[in-house]
Amino acid sequence: MDMVTIIILVVAGIFIFSILSMRKKPTGEGTGNTSSPPPPPPGGGTGTGSFFRGRGGYGKWIGGGLGWAFGGPIGAILGFALGSMFEGVNTIKQNYQGTPRGDFAMSLLVLSAAVMRADQKVVKSELDFVRSFFIRQFGDDEGNRLVLMLREILKQEINVQEVSLQVRHYMDAPAKLQILHYLFGIASSDGLYHPDEVDVIEQISGFIGISHADFLSIKAMFVKDTNWAYDVLEVTREASNEEIKKAYREMAKKHHPDKVSHLGEDIKRAATEKFQKINAAYDEIKRQRGIS
Repeated sequence: MDMVTIIILVVAGIFIFSILSMRKKPTGEGTGNTSSPPPPPPGGGTGTGSFFRGRGGYGKWIGGGLGWAFGGPIGAILGFALGSMFEGVNTIKQNYQGTPRGDFAMSLLVLSAAVMRADQKVVKSELDFVRSFFIRQFGDDEGNRLVLMLREILKQEINVQEVSLQVRHYMDAPAKLQILHYLFGIASSDGLYHPDEVDVIEQISGFIGISHADFLSIKAMFVKDTNWAYDVLEVTREASNEEIKKAYREMAKKHHPDKVSHLGEDIKRAATEKFQKINAAYDEIKRQRGIS
């Protein structure tokens, strides 16, 4: 069964369910009569469940429809999250759907949740890092709205492989490298590198099509040992000075902030941090070797 068929079946199911739900609406509605609210969702809890109870159950279908508009597993996750944010659906749809910047932001949200959930706990430092990043890159209003979405996404199970393969399909290489750098920033926000978090980031890296060498390079920008500078430039200590200079030029070209300028000036500014770490690695090697 191809994706088009699946989408048609899901949309048809939503339509049929909506019709049946309206037919079952209490006849006393609007006449002063009251009826008992629907039962809470399995397992209790609040969040999306309380929203749906308060809106007659239609919020999740609106969110689900928007999710299919985004498409794929990322769209499904976002659709569910947006179902609990009815007032913000139109704004988010207008600001993000179908744009490179929007695709990047939505991918960051879902992959952020996957990394934050990896060690079975979400700590304040991680949420603060994400909030600070989104506010810095997208402004107060959009940043806070995205963090609210993240809180809903964190309640869901995330299939890392499916989500990552979707990112691999529609995102270019520079944007993927920037995502990886951002995910390591989350993992390092509490000053620790939990093995499960690093493992999830490595899985994401492979699924989205980043080479193992590039993964180790970006990892070395955060998880430093005696060879960190060489790892960042993807060379060994045995490399000659000329090989070091050549590696630096290649890495500077690959990670230059202009490579992500199509995502907006905000993301370009974030990419500058990664570029500066490459320069720092090169400076460290030159210092060690006494070369200019």
